Amino acid sequence: MLNEERIKEAEVNVRSYLRDGLLKKTDTNKDVMKILMSNGKESLRVAEEIQQKGISDLWVIVCSYYSMYYYANAVLMNFGYKVGDKIVHKVTADAIIVYIRSKLKESLIEEYEKTKDEALNLAGIKADALIESLDFERNKRSFIQYKTIDVEKHSKAKTSLERAKEFTKEMEKLLI
Repeated sequence: MLNEERIKEAEVNVRSYLRDGLLKKTDTNKDVMKILMSNGKESLRVAEEIQQKGISDLWVIVCSYYSMYYYANAVLMNFGYKVGDKIVHKVTADAIIVYIRSKLKESLIEEYEKTKDEALNLAGIKADALIESLDFERNKRSFIQYKTIDVEKHSKAKTSLERAKEFTKEMEKLLI
């Protein structure tokens, strides 16, 4: 679950990104959103195919992360934000926490309406877990690419693909 320290870090960073032009307020561009969603779907499809064929655990993780990354950027665009050209992965992860976390929580609450008492808590936990999974996968992708032996990659690849599937499913709901 996202902790308060990570949330505060993201808030401070986003203010800095806006000031420095690394994140910009913009009009929603449906064409860009379509491209990002298409890239996200393709990345997820490639991750699934690579896993099914047993080709490469590393690339299951990389493609799974990128499906999440593209969807996150589509959702940011949908809410009027565009990530700049530098440190794009970190900017995306922080902006999702600041601008999308509460919207995701609201979306999940609607799904859990039948169990309202539990929904607030569950939705908050799930929203944080989904957002945190983007951070986990960003860090894992870097670690796996450069510092991990092949034996460890297989189980991490399966987790990455499952996280990507759940993340992209929830992001698509925010794009409707």
